[in-house]
Amino acid sequence: MATNLLLTPQSLAFSKFSVSTKKVAINSQRATRFVAKASGGEEKNDEKGFTPFGFVTDNPSSRSAIQLPESPAEDGNVGQMLYRIEDKGKEYGSYIKSGKLRWFVRETGSPESRRGTVVFLHGAPTQSYSYRVVMSQMSDVGFHCFAPDWIGFGFSDKPQPGYGFDYTEKEFHGALDKLLDVLEVKSPFFLVVQGFVVGSYGLTWALKNPSKISKLAILNTPLTVSSPVPGLFQQLRIPLFGEFTSQNAVIAERFIEAGSPYVLKLEKADVYRLPYLASSGPGFALLEAARKINFRDISSQIADGFASGRWDKPVLVAWGLADKYLPQTIAEEFRKQNLSSVELKLIEGAGHMPQEDWPEKVVDALRMFF
Repeated sequence: MATNLLLTPQSLAFSKFSVSTKKVAINSQRATRFVAKASGGEEKNDEKGFTPFGFVTDNPSSRSAIQLPESPAEDGNVGQMLYRIEDKGKEYGSYIKSGKLRWFVRETGSPESRRGTVVFLHGAPTQSYSYRVVMSQMSDVGFHCFAPDWIGFGFSDKPQPGYGFDYTEKEFHGALDKLLDVLEVKSPFFLVVQGFVVGSYGLTWALKNPSKISKLAILNTPLTVSSPVPGLFQQLRIPLFGEFTSQNAVIAERFIEAGSPYVLKLEKADVYRLPYLASSGPGFALLEAARKINFRDISSQIADGFASGRWDKPVLVAWGLADKYLPQTIAEEFRKQNLSSVELKLIEGAGHMPQEDWPEKVVDALRMFF
């Protein structure tokens, strides 16, 4: 007797721990065999069959996370990996209740800091951890800094789609408004934005709230309608394959490394991996956000909104030249649309996330601009 199986994010999420355990265990075996053949005396297998997680095996930090024993329960299983890293990555952070949502917010400096307040907004699929060094150094020179994990990302709440939060632009904007009120961030303040999806929403929020912003700094973010959409977000929009992709525990670290000239050290990769390893929630939040956004429409809003005659606040575009997702031409095209307000600073040696790749250069650029 045939039966119909309906796969939805909700049905996939009910057994999140077992799913995480199985996917890490299964693919660790594949990765171990691949690495052994590639580096040992055996002949390398050239079979081109579909290997969903095979792309992680070429990376030292990812490889160390998935090379588990043949019997994962013996040691090095998901639970033990979580125990090893669960306390990492919360520098300067605390949990803040805002309405029904709980945010994880990093803070350095104090409200009495003489040079003003800076709010840092990250992009998908990462978290505010990327700003930790920049925040520390900015507070050392007199700034009060906040960097929240967007809802659905990092250590903040990850509501199930359809139950109080649907991961739309409007909801992200509304949630950010409430958080800023709770944090008592006084306007106007300095805003720093980076990245895709929620990074773009940070810019559209700025366009709707120009009076709240003193100066705006943009790190590598899609700024024009010609901005490419990375393969990850295209994959997430494919039915069923998107659900599968979203549950890859190393999705964030691999996205960072694919857009950068560098490989993350294991202690950093652990932090980016932790939310996706601990729960299916972050993956489904990312999935929902990626499917709700209209990339072309949002990029068009940003390009038009910051054009000459429509935006007159000072803007710094600090651009990592080694970005493998967004070429330098995106930043140059954006600047040409508003030469009087937009300043372009090119950061050599940095990729898609300059704040992670070369935070000292980002701090120098921000200090000079603010």
